[in-house]
Amino acid sequence: MFESLREDIQAVFERDPAVRNVFEIFFCYPGFHARQFHRLSHALWKKKLFFGGRFISHLGRFFTGIEIHPGARIGKGFFIDHGMGVVIGETAEIGDNCTLYHGVTLGGTSWAKEKRHPTLGDNVVIGSGAKILGPFTLGDNSKVGSNSVVVKEVPPNSTVVGVPGRVVISGGKKAEEKADLEHGELPDPEAKAISCLFDQIRALERKVKELTVEQQRLRSQLEVAEAQEIR
Repeated sequence: MFESLREDIQAVFERDPAVRNVFEIFFCYPGFHARQFHRLSHALWKKKLFFGGRFISHLGRFFTGIEIHPGARIGKGFFIDHGMGVVIGETAEIGDNCTLYHGVTLGGTSWAKEKRHPTLGDNVVIGSGAKILGPFTLGDNSKVGSNSVVVKEVPPNSTVVGVPGRVVISGGKKAEEKADLEHGELPDPEAKAISCLFDQIRALERKVKELTVEQQRLRSQLEVAEAQEIR
């Protein structure tokens, strides 16, 4: 238990530059609190004490604003930053050293009693407001941009943005490198495409202006030539 607490505290120190001491973590970090509620509720769930597990989970939701189903399986070094509105479903599986920001949903797309929530590999970072929906896997070291909606498999070392989520970077950083938490500054392919269109429009406008000036010059020369012929 103490080893697990030490890992949770270390995860906060590594990934939140605002933290100053251990007392802040124990008394002011809802993500840390939610993790401890889940440890207890998950232990009861594994012993088939389902009501007890759900009740502890509900208390955790009430006090932290973070809803983690007691059936969810979570690895070491898990960190939820801020956390309000985070929802993690029953059959979700989360690897080691994963980071979730506020408003993240690990949700299901089926009412059947089967695997219906996502599986996160190790070192996955999910930006605020992102929705991961379905029983597929996000590969190790992947990142999901803020407010993205991911509904299909994501290969390892990938970056996903958009609605629906699209892989815009593949074969990214190695697992041993420090996770990049700039989830709000991930590439946006739609914005890039629009920017390219604006560049083309500006180039066309310049060309039209050049042709207009050339046309006026030629017209002036023609009028001068006609005037000389008349004389």
